[in-house]
Amino acid sequence: MRLSFLVARRIAFNKSSSFSRFIINIAILATAISVAVMILAIALVNGFQQTIQQKIFSFWGHIHITQYQPNAGPLTEQIPFQGDSAMVARLKKIEGINTVNAYATKSAIIKAEKDIEGVIFKGVDRQYNWQHLQQFFIEGGPIRYKDSSYAPEIVISVSLAKELRVKLHDPLIVYFIQGNGQAPRARKLTISGIYKTSIEEYDKTYVIGDLELVRKLNNWQPGDVGGYEMFVDDYKKMNAISIQADAVMPDKLFIRTIKEIYPNVFDWLQLQNQNEIIILIIMTIVAIINMITAILILILERTNMIGILKALGMRNWNIQKIFIYQAGYIVLAGLILGDILGISVVALQQKTGFFKLSEESYYMSVAAVSLHWWEVLLINAGTFIICLLVLIIPSMVIRRITPMKAIQFK
Repeated sequence: MRLSFLVARRIAFNKSSSFSRFIINIAILATAISVAVMILAIALVNGFQQTIQQKIFSFWGHIHITQYQPNAGPLTEQIPFQGDSAMVARLKKIEGINTVNAYATKSAIIKAEKDIEGVIFKGVDRQYNWQHLQQFFIEGGPIRYKDSSYAPEIVISVSLAKELRVKLHDPLIVYFIQGNGQAPRARKLTISGIYKTSIEEYDKTYVIGDLELVRKLNNWQPGDVGGYEMFVDDYKKMNAISIQADAVMPDKLFIRTIKEIYPNVFDWLQLQNQNEIIILIIMTIVAIINMITAILILILERTNMIGILKALGMRNWNIQKIFIYQAGYIVLAGLILGDILGISVVALQQKTGFFKLSEESYYMSVAAVSLHWWEVLLINAGTFIICLLVLIIPSMVIRRITPMKAIQFK
């Protein structure tokens, strides 16, 4: 083993200009590019999933509590129930829950001077935690509540503002749909803030106002709510937390995670993992083919040396190890170079956002990236091990080389 390693190191670190040196450099570069692409693929998929999920969670929370409604969809208005401060207090004691907000929704039509748009009015009370939505405000801010009556203000999206051709502090007439053959009820509200999540389903659908206005329009009792939205510290634990929350709620209330409310969005996000796996497989195959080609060329160039070593009594496996060690050097050098290249591009994207995206298609203007050290470690370990194991097969061509023919080979 020691002799095989010494010979391999001598060949690998030979600085003289030769065809094998050129092949080694090409193999290192190709491996580096494959590893860099793997790192970028994982960083982009992670960043994309996390950004979209964070936008959804910030707007709607992680878990919803409402009265049970068969076949209820995301746009279905809720059945009211009396707000329960004691239940909210019990929920907040559950480890992992940091915020519980009351809300209610109502269908409406917004009218500006010449344009109208159908929307869902999301009412929130004065205890609402605006911190989660603060990052999306482009202009203005949250609605300002009054001591009596309701706040005559509304928060709309950038896309709605453009379609209605209105700006901050402009008045709007909002017609609330009453149902049951009743005429819509109109209210004049002023734009207090303009937000942008870049998620079309939200920006073109939802406006935010005072929950008290929904109560008055629906003739609800004081303190009635449509539901509660809960925010948790770790979204990966929301299923487990929802089970704990269900245990402290009255039987009449129904609990669902946001993934159950918007399954199509999260299924779409999960599909990105398949794209990630496909890229990793393709890049690994490219690295393997590149290394197989390189080791076969190196064996062909060193046929004369192989014959001499066999004539001196070195076993086939020990000669194979010379080239496997040399391949290990190539892969290791490629991994280091690929790590530097891939991580540098990820860091540059995080700092400058040079890679842009179409907001209409990807819900973000700049490609988001997120990378964990253990993912880089897995890429390196997996590539290194797979390449070396696969290279045992082409190195077996050494067994077919006879000393007499090999020594004569030039």
